[in-house]
Amino acid sequence: MTPAIKKKLRILPDQPGCYLMKDFNGTIIYIGKAKVLKNRVRSYFIGSHEGKTQQLINEIADFDYIITSSNTEALILEMNLIKQNNPKFNIMLKDDKTYPYLKITDERHPRLIITRNVKNDKGRYFGPYPNVQSANEIKKLLEHLYPLRRCPKSADRPCLYYHLGQCIGPCARDVSEEEYKVSIDRIIRFFHRGHKVIQNELTKKMKNAAENLDFEKAKELYKQITSIQTIMEKQKVTTADHKDRDVFGYAVENNWMCVQVFHIRQGKMIERDVSMFPIENDPEIEFLAYLDQFYSATENRKPKEIVIPIVINIDFAKQALHVNIIHSKRGYKKELVNLACENASFALSEKFALLEMKFDE
Repeated sequence: MTPAIKKKLRILPDQPGCYLMKDFNGTIIYIGKAKVLKNRVRSYFIGSHEGKTQQLINEIADFDYIITSSNTEALILEMNLIKQNNPKFNIMLKDDKTYPYLKITDERHPRLIITRNVKNDKGRYFGPYPNVQSANEIKKLLEHLYPLRRCPKSADRPCLYYHLGQCIGPCARDVSEEEYKVSIDRIIRFFHRGHKVIQNELTKKMKNAAENLDFEKAKELYKQITSIQTIMEKQKVTTADHKDRDVFGYAVENNWMCVQVFHIRQGKMIERDVSMFPIENDPEIEFLAYLDQFYSATENRKPKEIVIPIVINIDFAKQALHVNIIHSKRGYKKELVNLACENASFALSEKFALLEMKFDE
């Protein structure tokens, strides 16, 4: 273990995120995720290990980390970073496997399906989600509450699902587009906070079942509630809009500024830039100067959209870059800016904590 690693282990955050192990050349050799970064990263350097893990530890010269808002977010970010960097010690996620989405198909008789392929079509996608089992549980629940078509297009008699109340019934009757729209609107509402109402109703039913000693029913309801909680956990490092954007956040401490840039490509966060430097002027002026300089380098190509903190004058930023620059007051873009700012703040805190340790030696 290098002295630098020993110091950084002492100040790791107790938050979820991804960690990036690097060798003596600064090359990323392993990427992992953690519910608690402090505990997971420390575990590599405590006790003895065998095989691949020990070989990895022998080559680690430094590490970096990206804080996320949840374990789900860390899991999806881990996949994105592995596919982008292809670290030699990662094996499990080197294939083309992607996480599942729920999709309402764009058909005369639409269906609710699970897919791993997001296409630029007129279907409605919800996700991605880290667990296909939970996605299946949510799909079953929605099919029970707001059924769409489950039978084949060629069906000429009522299917089993229609008799169970889980198919809207084009196999048995003429279903209008307006009736489909009602079910689709309810499903969309479920994914936009409407799930909380259903979750509360299921919780009441579970408690009643337990009070009536119907533990089997209570267990099944608990499983549905847990599935809703798992699949509806918010994440923002991958989106279904397929857009390229850069998201900026910054923090200031002791006359130093840290700027963090999240690079979102085709809807996926694949890379991060970190810069720290002393400042003499107002933070807004320093940030705008950095923004202009950042894209003057040929390797930093401007995406179609740039998201900056709301405290920055957007007109000045547009004059400098001549590209679509936005503030975001709500939604996942605002949360991404907040996450970038949070990572910047932790980076500065780490810098000064390491300096303090150096002075105490």
